[in-house]
Amino acid sequence: MSTETLIPDDADLRSLLAAAKTIAVVGLSSKPGRDSNGTARYLQRAGYRIIPVNPNEGEVLGERAYSSLLDVPERVDIVDVFRRSPSTPPVARDAVRAGAKVLWLQEGIFNDEARRIGEEGGLTVVMGVCLHLTIERLRGG
Repeated sequence: MSTETLIPDDADLRSLLAAAKTIAVVGLSSKPGRDSNGTARYLQRAGYRIIPVNPNEGEVLGERAYSSLLDVPERVDIVDVFRRSPSTPPVARDAVRAGAKVLWLQEGIFNDEARRIGEEGGLTVVMGVCLHLTIERLRGG
């Protein structure tokens, strides 16, 4: 397992974030104190449609939750992952199968196999960086 942060340059990040409309949040919890919940709430306020992916949830932040990425009935642009590092390769495979454009492993989440799967499947892979903080930084606060 790697602990190497992987992040495209700011121009590429701005481009992919501007093109994205729908973000599947894998591991999204309905508990307000969880990082996944705070990030998803921020993404909604920032204008993105979020799709919760968590088999233990029915609805989160007013959106229906799905058991897996492959159950989501629409195409997602970004797959934002809040799962432990060893659990990310299957998520990467599902992201490729679902036709996502970006696999985003949140801060503290690193997995070289997930990275390889995503990149070989044509996805842009971001690893070990918080999506919420990245958007805030690029928007200037």
